[in-house]
Amino acid sequence: MAPTVRSLHVYPVKGLKGIDVQEANCTDRGFEFDRRFMVVTPDGMFISQRSHPRMATIWTDLDGDTLELAAPDLPPLRVPLRPERAPSMRTVVWRSTVDAVPVSAEADAWLSDAIGASLRLVYMPDASERLSNADYAGPGKRVSFADGYAYLVLGAASLGDLNARLARQLHPPLPMNRFRPSIVVDGSAPYAEDGWRTTRFGEAVLRGVKPCGRCEVTTTDQSTGEVRGPEPLATLATYRTSEEFGVMFGMNFVTEREGTIRVGDAVELD
Repeated sequence: MAPTVRSLHVYPVKGLKGIDVQEANCTDRGFEFDRRFMVVTPDGMFISQRSHPRMATIWTDLDGDTLELAAPDLPPLRVPLRPERAPSMRTVVWRSTVDAVPVSAEADAWLSDAIGASLRLVYMPDASERLSNADYAGPGKRVSFADGYAYLVLGAASLGDLNARLARQLHPPLPMNRFRPSIVVDGSAPYAEDGWRTTRFGEAVLRGVKPCGRCEVTTTDQSTGEVRGPEPLATLATYRTSEEFGVMFGMNFVTEREGTIRVGDAVELD
């Protein structure tokens, strides 16, 4: 039996909570609406849960043409889902410099209150372009504000194997959201996704390009924002490391053919 899509996850704002969806449209830079927004310092440098784990406690939702954010003790914030004005701010995410649209002074104030620092909310308009590392993805593969590639694919059996190893150390199992995947797959062997290259997910064709090197965000409880390390990094480091990628868990993919993916779709390997 072919593997199938178990769940799909969209993260409208880089570093904030994701949304579980039943279907998602694959564009040339990832799922539609995925990480088109980003939280930055006043001078345009991105922030993430690595330095601000409280970001994990901010909820996101999509309602028609509106992005809604919610946080404890604050009224919800609603902003346009596509603020397609001319970009007027230079932002930096890892090694990329991206022209972005500042969303609003209201959004800046709301996020600053929610996270506890002076921050701004920016949007990547269609006119802005950011490319994945061509050494792995090949030339011209666009990406949103995601760390480096359009999708992260993770097999449910891979997490099952990791949790079995953790259980032998009397550590409680970790939920899938610790790893912030785009696509979770049922019915594959543990770590089978490492070897997938050109792969059909429903109507879309994606290509695996590199293992995902994992960081301290995986030690942050995505429900509370509490950093709970050293797991899972300590256990993963005993059997899932390489000199090139560090601690690995999950596989990064890029778009080869756009289309819609639905929960339950078959995953077919070329």
